[in-house]
Amino acid sequence: MAPVSFWSAPGSYIHWAARAKPAIFWSIVVGSMGPVFLVVVPPIRERLGDKKRPQIPLTYPIPRGPRQIPSGYDD
Repeated sequence: MAPVSFWSAPGSYIHWAARAKPAIFWSIVVGSMGPVFLVVVPPIRERLGDKKRPQIPLTYPIPRGPRQIPSGYDD
């Protein structure tokens, strides 16, 4: 079957592309689902109970009071 022009018959072109060039066709299909998932998936995850995780601390907390030096570990 000869290549079909997309604008003259989109259904026939998609059918031809899926059979003649499957790697290109499916990479376009999967790649076009990415932006859709960015909009659809986060609300679904929140409804299923996946909450935002707490922020990772960027500094170590400094203990209050004087520093206690360990004893009993001398050589």
